[in-house]
Amino acid sequence: MPPKSKKNQGFQSAAGLIRYFDSETEKGPVLKPTYIVVAIVMTIAVVLLAGAIWPT
Repeated sequence: MPPKSKKNQGFQSAAGLIRYFDSETEKGPVLKPTYIVVAIVMTIAVVLLAGAIWPT
């Protein structure tokens, strides 16, 4: 059976990660989903247009 300190070590490190990610999400930029979809569609359009103009 492993020593007691090793058994509790994993839980403490996991709790630290949870606290880190909880504080990280509060500071992130807030973007509307519409902006993300428009950016993806525009990126696809640019790639397709570039492929049509400069075929390989």
